[in-house]
Amino acid sequence: MTEIILSAADLVWPLAFALAWVLGELGHRFTGLPRVSVYALTGFLLSFWQTGFLPRISDSAMLLLANIAFGLILFEFGYRINLRWLRTNLWIGVSGVVEAALTFALVYFVAHALGMPGLQAMLLAALAIPTSPAELMRVVNERRSSGQVTERALHLSALNCFLAVFAFNLVVGLWTFESSGSAWGAVSNSLLVLLVSGALGAVVGLAVPGLLRKLGTLGADATLVFALAVILLAALAQTLKVSPMLAALTCGCVARHRRVTLNQTQRNFGVLGDLLTVLLFVVIGAGLSWARVYNGLAIGLALLAARFAGKLIGTTIFAHASGTSWRKGVLSGIALSPMSVLVVLLLLQTRQMGVDLLDQLAPLSTAALFLAIGGPILAQWALRLAHETSDDEEQ
Repeated sequence: MTEIILSAADLVWPLAFALAWVLGELGHRFTGLPRVSVYALTGFLLSFWQTGFLPRISDSAMLLLANIAFGLILFEFGYRINLRWLRTNLWIGVSGVVEAALTFALVYFVAHALGMPGLQAMLLAALAIPTSPAELMRVVNERRSSGQVTERALHLSALNCFLAVFAFNLVVGLWTFESSGSAWGAVSNSLLVLLVSGALGAVVGLAVPGLLRKLGTLGADATLVFALAVILLAALAQTLKVSPMLAALTCGCVARHRRVTLNQTQRNFGVLGDLLTVLLFVVIGAGLSWARVYNGLAIGLALLAARFAGKLIGTTIFAHASGTSWRKGVLSGIALSPMSVLVVLLLLQTRQMGVDLLDQLAPLSTAALFLAIGGPILAQWALRLAHETSDDEEQ
């Protein structure tokens, strides 16, 4: 009987993934909702904290799989980023830096005004900066979106991801120093993590194209080899307790600028990417607790309002200077709404550093839940209003 119970327990995650996929297809077909929103909602409803169908998320196996899934998305995302475009149009980079700084300042002011201690308010502010590439890339690929708003949203998202990881690790370093008094612990939890993560990604991004050229299979096998490389990179980064996200994003950027051409038919890394995406969003949803969401509801909603204002103002005030209209500046800000996957994985990463922030930052659970469902919807809506999705071409 015990063996049967244990075997049944092993089935719950595969069953949850299958159910999420079915509901995602039905939801997308009949309502037009982004599939990833339905995946995350399914994981949230089935989680240990709500219905108890799923067990607690393991910090080893499930986190590794989630990092691998996110790593593949981040690599593809980094591969789409053209750093020369940012150098040619400097105002886009200025817009991204101002938008990130403004978001940080507004969220910090709101959180501190509502009674949160200084360091906790700074962590909330740092985690409010990024736009999660996982949701944005899936919406862009799902809707086959292309155009000025799409490219601006992708490039601004990449820029504020780098800034957010830097700010987050810096604040975690301060947190570590305040709690332990260890200067080395503070440095290792901040700048060292950034340097090692970026270096790992750059080395892989340089080494894999060199290997493929040496073997003479650059065009045929690039997608498969890079998928394997990103999987190994995510596992290595997690083992070294550095950032798999920053490593994968750096790897994609370096690979693009090494002029490696990936097979365009393998969007999202094909079936492997689709499977891991279902897993990623179910795991992210399952990591959120309704009790935390409720406890942080007031500050969380205020945080969302401040974050939304920072994104809109930052992308709009430099719209004309960077060569676009006010309307497209506003739509670019709306497209930067998603944040949940990156935020939840960053918080889980802090557990590996010995700093558990999930319970102390309850408002982030509120923000993560709302944007896990609403973020992709807002991004999809913005791209449609910009007339950059395949729906407009078909009409």
